[in-house]
Amino acid sequence: MIAPRALLGELFEAAVAAAQPARILPAHLPARLPSPPQGRTIVVGAGKAAASMARAVEQHWDGPIEGFVVTRAGYEVACERIEVLSAAHPVPDEASERAARRALETVQDLGPEDLVLALLSGGGSSLLSLAAPGLARGDKQAVHRQLLASGAPISDMNCLRRHLSAIKGGRLAAACSPARVLTLAISDVPGDDPADIASGPTVGDPTSCQDALAVARRHGIDLPPAARSLLEQGESESVKPGDPRLARAQVRVIASAQTALEAAAARARQAGIAAHILGDAIEGESREVARALAAIAIQVARRGQPFAPPCVLLSGGETTVTVRGRGRGGRNVEFLLALAIALRGEAGIHALAADTDGVDGAEEVAGAWVAPDTLERAQALGVSPRGLLEENDAHGFFARLGDGLVTGPTFTNVNDFRAVLVLPRSGG
Repeated sequence: MIAPRALLGELFEAAVAAAQPARILPAHLPARLPSPPQGRTIVVGAGKAAASMARAVEQHWDGPIEGFVVTRAGYEVACERIEVLSAAHPVPDEASERAARRALETVQDLGPEDLVLALLSGGGSSLLSLAAPGLARGDKQAVHRQLLASGAPISDMNCLRRHLSAIKGGRLAAACSPARVLTLAISDVPGDDPADIASGPTVGDPTSCQDALAVARRHGIDLPPAARSLLEQGESESVKPGDPRLARAQVRVIASAQTALEAAAARARQAGIAAHILGDAIEGESREVARALAAIAIQVARRGQPFAPPCVLLSGGETTVTVRGRGRGGRNVEFLLALAIALRGEAGIHALAADTDGVDGAEEVAGAWVAPDTLERAQALGVSPRGLLEENDAHGFFARLGDGLVTGPTFTNVNDFRAVLVLPRSGG
């Protein structure tokens, strides 16, 4: 059988390949549209996959097309007719603001014969960011930073972001009216709710300013006075479902965590390993999810329940890290470090966890591997697993062991990928 580490790497590669825009996007263009556009076709996009999506559009679009997308620096892909910009992630910067202003200006004065093609993927919340009127960019950046360290689930984070924005929460689609809007989205959020992908700039938002205030209270977010005033007065309410300006806006989620997990499962079966998808929308603190999956893996290894080894347990979604230490964060590596501690060197259990965009947290590292000898090797190097976990420095832990997974930009983003491989005890 293929070596465990190599097999896990192949599963991750299959997952990422299945979510590549070049593979998944063409089927949605343009023959599948209800009717071809009679006027202008304008592209506006944001996210870590936005540039690769734009290139896929160019390669398969018949007729004139114009516009731009904004992506994370390093994720640019050469395009001929669609301009590619870059901005900061995960905290928005001046370039994020310029891109958002340009997007709103680009869709002004369109008519009913025009089509706006919105290309959205994970990371768009930061990359296309414009503070609500009366709110400074610095205030919005402060909220972003607090949310990233709070352990809040992405649905809560994006609820607050939408209500402090001049472009999210359906506002971009409203600005396009009366043009037709087709949004093609690659989902990086548990549940694949379009309102949460890039904070839903082209989707009606059912949440309210009061919901956003509740998010801030629940997660201890210290709102700047201007932000609190906007929310308390209801002055930054988002565009709601059913708004007539959204009547010609359509959304298609063209890839998600489930897409990636199914591809990984198929690759595992080709290698003769049973594959079980435990869920594509798992949330919660990384270390808590790790303890739960460790218990399941040990039950499989020792009891053959609920599955017999050899098998791989696959899952996706987005866990969270409440940052209390001085480390570099990273929800996938924090999951893995907590998993290794919970497994205690259990024979035959190997794991890989990584972000499908190639960036775990703010680090240029996708994730890492765990093996039965992980803790033993750490001890030999004088590295404290529990100490680094408490410092939220799992990236530092796996770097010392040489077990970090560095992929570089993957040009897609369907969020977390976790694979726990359980081999028969004699195969550990």
